[in-house]
Amino acid sequence: MPGGRLTQQERKRIAQGLVEGLAYAEIARLIGRPTSTVTREVMRNGGPVAYRAERAQRATEQRSRRRIAPPAPEARPGPREAGGRDPEAVRAYEETLTEVFLRSGLPRMAARVQAALALTDSGGLTAAELVARLGISPASVSKAVAFLESQGLVRRHAEGRRERYVIDNGVWYESILASIRSNDLIVATAREGVRVLGAGTPAAIRLENTARFLDFLSDSLRRAAEEARDVLFAGLEEEAGAREQG
Repeated sequence: MPGGRLTQQERKRIAQGLVEGLAYAEIARLIGRPTSTVTREVMRNGGPVAYRAERAQRATEQRSRRRIAPPAPEARPGPREAGGRDPEAVRAYEETLTEVFLRSGLPRMAARVQAALALTDSGGLTAAELVARLGISPASVSKAVAFLESQGLVRRHAEGRRERYVIDNGVWYESILASIRSNDLIVATAREGVRVLGAGTPAAIRLENTARFLDFLSDSLRRAAEEARDVLFAGLEEEAGAREQG
């Protein structure tokens, strides 16, 4: 029954396909479903390693019972963003991307906002545009953007009396720097704990080892981020040059 909910038998075939090492597209062909449906199903229920058909079936039934209020409007790309793309395919991909962001640790609302921003050609939307696109409240947008900004994943651009929330190729670099700063704070705090607990005690040794590990990791990440940033922006300059020549 393409287009309807996955059956328990289909979920068992998905689980079997994952065990056999099949790609999502291959599994989708076997059960006659879109690849995006299989991807969402797996990512929503533990990922390719932890996916279990019975657990996924129970989770779906529980979610169905909890749906008392009508669902919020689904995200739809605006006409200027569609550019001849299939709106249904874009919407399905946005759901998949949201699930991936959720798996990476983002809260659900932040994941939805991040996915919406990522799929705009401009890379930016205002609060009002996000409210309309995602069917959520202005307060939810504000909270999600504040979290993303704290992680270095969103920038605010003033446009008169309103703000536009923007992601660009530099946000991932900034996100890595935010992670490094978080590590540095843990390092400093751990070493303060060594002083308080007394060097040489088991707890202090544990804290010092943690500090050394994270210190080394931060240095490695910082160097890698600088190198990757050069590669990223070199690629962007090449693309810009090619467009000018064309």
